[in-house]
Amino acid sequence: MKRSVLASIALAGAGAGAGAAVARRFRAGAEAGAGALRWHVVTVLRAPEEVLVDGTPPQPLADLGDAVEVRVQPAPGDRGTELAVRMRPSAPPPRDGQDPRRVLRTALRESKQLLEAGSVLRVDPRPAGRRKATPTGALLDAVVRRAPGEGAL
Repeated sequence: MKRSVLASIALAGAGAGAGAAVARRFRAGAEAGAGALRWHVVTVLRAPEEVLVDGTPPQPLADLGDAVEVRVQPAPGDRGTELAVRMRPSAPPPRDGQDPRRVLRTALRESKQLLEAGSVLRVDPRPAGRRKATPTGALLDAVVRRAPGEGAL
């Protein structure tokens, strides 16, 4: 076969695979709370008895009440504790129309920070005060606003 034919077949296959991946992602996004039903897990550098004190999870997770299931187990290789959490299928949706996955991930991230650092770290307000508005600064502000809910900065 000619190289151009093989290249066309490879390109078509890659395009079909990418299209299927986009369709799956779109379908998953359409199911608003589906991702919250799976376990979300972080490793915390604390012993299991320090993570669940008297059977109570850290405050950000405790604030979610009976809407969440919490599981704690030693992390592999003596590297702390795995803190796992998921929404109960019967849990009511969060107030204010928020995405349940975002609420869950935010509470889990804040719990990890409380357990390891002793407080929830915040970027705002900036200690230097207001800065001049620039396109790069506006982009950074948008990313910082989104980061607490998505877990990436």
